[in-house]
Amino acid sequence: MPGKQENWRFSPIRSNTSANNSEKGVSRLVMSIGLSSVVMQLVLVREFLAQFQGNEFTISLIFFSWLILGGMGAWLALLAIRRRPASLSLLTRYSLLLAALAVIEVLSIRTLRDIIFLHGADVGFYPTMAAIFGLTAPFGLLNGFLVPYSLYVLRNQNPDYPGARIYMLDNVGDICGGMLFSFVLVLWLTPLQSIFVANLPLLVAATLIVAGRQQVRPAFLLSLAGAMGVLLIGLLLENKSLTPFEGRLIHYEESRYGRITVHQDRELLTIFVDGSPIFSNQNISQDEEAIHFPLSQIGDPHDILLIGAEGGMLQEVAKYRPARVDYLEIDRKLTDVQLRYKLLQPLPELHIIHRDGRAFLAGTDRRYDAIIINLPEPDTFQINRFFTGEFFRLAREHLRPDGVFSFRVAGFDNYLSDPARLKISSLFNTARLHFSHVLSLPGNKITFLCSDRPLNADIAALLKSKGIHTTYISSFFSGNITPERLKYLQDNLLADTPVNLDTSPFLLRIMFQQWFARFATSPLPFTVAGFILLLLYLCRSRREELVLFSTGFVIMGSETLVIFVYQILFGYVYEQIGLLVTVFLTGLLPGAWLGERLRRRRNFKKSLALCDTLIIMTLAMLLLALVTAHDRLQPGFFLLFGFAISLLCGCQFPLALTLGGGDNPAAARIFSSDLIGAACGTLITSLLFIPFLGIFWATAGLMLIKIFGMSALACGVRSKK
Repeated sequence: MPGKQENWRFSPIRSNTSANNSEKGVSRLVMSIGLSSVVMQLVLVREFLAQFQGNEFTISLIFFSWLILGGMGAWLALLAIRRRPASLSLLTRYSLLLAALAVIEVLSIRTLRDIIFLHGADVGFYPTMAAIFGLTAPFGLLNGFLVPYSLYVLRNQNPDYPGARIYMLDNVGDICGGMLFSFVLVLWLTPLQSIFVANLPLLVAATLIVAGRQQVRPAFLLSLAGAMGVLLIGLLLENKSLTPFEGRLIHYEESRYGRITVHQDRELLTIFVDGSPIFSNQNISQDEEAIHFPLSQIGDPHDILLIGAEGGMLQEVAKYRPARVDYLEIDRKLTDVQLRYKLLQPLPELHIIHRDGRAFLAGTDRRYDAIIINLPEPDTFQINRFFTGEFFRLAREHLRPDGVFSFRVAGFDNYLSDPARLKISSLFNTARLHFSHVLSLPGNKITFLCSDRPLNADIAALLKSKGIHTTYISSFFSGNITPERLKYLQDNLLADTPVNLDTSPFLLRIMFQQWFARFATSPLPFTVAGFILLLLYLCRSRREELVLFSTGFVIMGSETLVIFVYQILFGYVYEQIGLLVTVFLTGLLPGAWLGERLRRRRNFKKSLALCDTLIIMTLAMLLLALVTAHDRLQPGFFLLFGFAISLLCGCQFPLALTLGGGDNPAAARIFSSDLIGAACGTLITSLLFIPFLGIFWATAGLMLIKIFGMSALACGVRSKK
């Protein structure tokens, strides 16, 4: 009823004690919302990757949608208070709804994918983007709504309550959520268990607010019971929601590197990692090609290195009676599952090493007769680093004089598309930089054999001379790898195709184009529409909004850039990647505190310009370090850079808010511009800057974005009247 609703709102006539208690309660609630939202964001990444078999492009779409929805939610909060004063009652109920939505969205992602799209089929860019945006929308909008709405609730009591304080409280929750997920939840709990734990503080904070009131309304108790019930139902449905469309789920566990599931369909066993089929027990042709194509070239292979292996590959290796076989797999849980279901046959000479393949080679003096790469397509930055010139050089340094290096990519039936032609040409040209002889064989996959000795394409004859029996190669090799197919593949290699490097990942650009080509679509409509919308937004923005837009762009662009460079240099060490993300969040808090102190000096424009200058200088230092010594940089350098850039960016929030007037509309605009800038920074850096410009020019691009924000401030574009 209206009278009772009024009791839930802040009122200037309340006692100081009651006001202080209410402020503390809302502060706890905002921090709990931040904690819950960050954990949910990280859970969503794994859920979408598992359902859509995605890569960094998919991750970029997830963060882009999340941030854009957050910006839209901030505007919805402003529209809501224009129609009705902010209510503490609604704030607590919406917070409980947020907790319930986390479970509902995860279950929806798992169940709706095969209902909306054809089971087992790849999904194109536009359907993927629509699915991510649509499924993320309820939680993302409400999450973006709650933080500024909390500020409006507090300002009902104290009109001078600083907006930067809410920003800092939310950031405290973000930091706690990032640390909790990266160092605790992802190591020990499943996604829905993580959501349950992360939302308990939210339920407690909302309950404490209501408990401090004179009367607890039944509507709140019902909402609390509903939220807790949904969280508990999520725990019960964890395994059931992962039941495959065909066959049955016989194993499921979460690793720090991905979701591992084992599906059984009659006699076929398949291991899936994040939704992609990785290992199978019935793939004889793949096993034989991967092993015998390179090993047949070597007279007597004693020491063999396998980076990735599956099914019967080790059985094929055993036919050569090697003295030592090193198998590299970074995920210990994955090798345990392979051994448990006999998808990896143990050999007396086998040594399983749980390290990143590239990091292992960089840190060992051991040399091998053969190095065999058996990894998925290089359509992610993590996998691409095994297909670059820098890695090929590293592999060459660890081969004996007559050794062979082998890797494979997706093949073709009768025709090579333009993206596929560019992909194999880039790989061939990259390999030729480091090996005297490179042979490409068009089997089930295109196999590249690289060596400093001549190579023989007649694999069947080589195996026959060695007395090695095979099932697939001996029967079908001559019919599949004909002189005509060998010539066709050789004729389609383009000598002028750019090579693939760590700092200029040409292959990822091609894989992105190949994704569109596979579905006969183009990224042009998305690019044009996005550019027009962005231009309209920027033209209607005030100067403080443009500063915060460029700030959000730079901090998320820098975080994306640093994570990719860190992976290239040091491998996929999950705890340290989590530490990077947390450091970027941590710097925002002291930055906002410093900005709050600077705003009291009244010279907001000068302080903002100084922060812009320091941000540009910090990016310039990163660029200089990457150009001169990128392969010698230590982890501490990136941690220091992340903290410094986030501190400077965080400092600008209270300054821009004060420059915009500090009222509720200004708060909504500043929150929104920061999130929209961050969304654009994530997407543009991941999809355009790094793949098409490379690491160095991507860093320069971020500097130009900040120069644009600085220029807008100097020119006073649409300044507040």
